[in-house]
Amino acid sequence: MSLRSDYRHFQAIPTRWMDNDAYGHVNNVQYYSYFDTTVNQFLVHQGILDIQNSPVVGLVVETSCRYAKSIVFPDLVHAGLKVAKMGNSSVRYELGLFKGEDEQACAEGYFIHVYVDRTTNRPVPIPQHMREVLQNIM
Repeated sequence: MSLRSDYRHFQAIPTRWMDNDAYGHVNNVQYYSYFDTTVNQFLVHQGILDIQNSPVVGLVVETSCRYAKSIVFPDLVHAGLKVAKMGNSSVRYELGLFKGEDEQACAEGYFIHVYVDRTTNRPVPIPQHMREVLQNIM
């Protein structure tokens, strides 16, 4: 599993009571939600995604998650984020979820965005200003 030092950006995400499943730990589907929240929060806060108006948006085309240690409400999750690869129109984001101050990830995964024209849903080159911001967490 990855370490905190492997990531360039962090987002704190509090777990919620409803995140736990019948087995007493955060359900696996929530981990994907944490991934999605982390990436999109980063893009919005960096000013490279306007959810309602950006002409270019990222569509998730592939995801993966590996689990090593349970997360349980009321844990505070620190989601680490980095860009592992950037192509002409796609980005592979890699993420690690850390419980509290743990140095080793409880889970790690990735997802790939293909950037498309909002109107046509056809792939387009990643805009230069977005590329520059993403290179900062590569």
